[in-house]
Amino acid sequence: MAVITPWDVKGDIDYEKVINEFGLKHLEKLPSEFMEHILFRRKKVFAHRDFQSILKAKSEGKKFVMMTGLMPTGMLHIGHMILAQQMIFYQKLGAKLYICVADIEAWNARGQSLEVSREKAIEQYITNYIALGLEPKNCEIYFQSNRSSDPVKANAYYRLQNVLARHATFNEFKAVYGEISPGKMVSSLLQAADMLHVQLPEFEGPVPTFVPVGVDQDPHLRLARDIAKRYKEHRFMQLASTYHLFVPGLGGGKMSSSDPSSFISLTDTPKDIKKKINKYAFSGGQATIEEHRKLGGDPDIDTSYRWLTFFEEDDEKLAKVYKDYRSGKLLSGELKAILVEKMSAFLENHQKKREAAKKRISEFFD
Repeated sequence: MAVITPWDVKGDIDYEKVINEFGLKHLEKLPSEFMEHILFRRKKVFAHRDFQSILKAKSEGKKFVMMTGLMPTGMLHIGHMILAQQMIFYQKLGAKLYICVADIEAWNARGQSLEVSREKAIEQYITNYIALGLEPKNCEIYFQSNRSSDPVKANAYYRLQNVLARHATFNEFKAVYGEISPGKMVSSLLQAADMLHVQLPEFEGPVPTFVPVGVDQDPHLRLARDIAKRYKEHRFMQLASTYHLFVPGLGGGKMSSSDPSSFISLTDTPKDIKKKINKYAFSGGQATIEEHRKLGGDPDIDTSYRWLTFFEEDDEKLAKVYKDYRSGKLLSGELKAILVEKMSAFLENHQKKREAAKKRISEFFD
């Protein structure tokens, strides 16, 4: 049985069931520029809630905001990169980005100090974001523990967090999250303030705002949307959201920052990549070469093929890999070798950009 919470994901996820249970809609009929991006063309971003308000703002040339965050408690890995790619895509479309470093949540949920969170956020996340293409224009990165050097903005943000508490009940927290600690309740209210505060007059004012997330983060969205409806002190435009598939862990299941054997990080070496893929990547092949040649493999459950669907841009090349593996022409070891080559080339180029990105950190902070 699958478990999906903001703090834990286990088991195989039935995304169609999630859509129905969470009240989401399939993401369809997107503008052509979306379909040029691999994540939308391959339906890796697969569902939404009220995203039409963002598409309308974009089509009319009006301002819109993408709000997102990061939990700085581990290495940034390939799974995290899916969100980073969306940030950069939407920034190029004209979105104003607000990126929250959830250092207070890291303290409450993981006991990690604010100092360590800052170091990890900059070294692992922000440096990689810049290397992937993030630009300082129309981008605001902040820490929950230190919202802004402008006292007017900082006061508005923290005031909102505290006032939001009047509009949520303990029963509502239990219904959305299950059993929850006081620290997680505080974190949830702060996350609601993160998502909503961009619409305060001290920031952007009323503006279409959306949050791209994995389905595990939807409870935060539901709570923030419900609170916003009841909040009378300021009229918020309702939050929109999009939902992306999880990149599977190397051995199957969800990729986990706490399990290095489940992921490839953006700082792994070619030697690391080859070792991890060959040792840990779940195979959809047969037990012997003879059986595989005769019966073929199952690319739909093979981690190497599933990862290629996120990273191989050439649709024809990907289709050939699928066909050859299914027929038995392509062996499991050969499929892994294709992925090793793809990931090694990508990360070699990315790590060169990381070195240049380190010199640009100051451009993203006051």
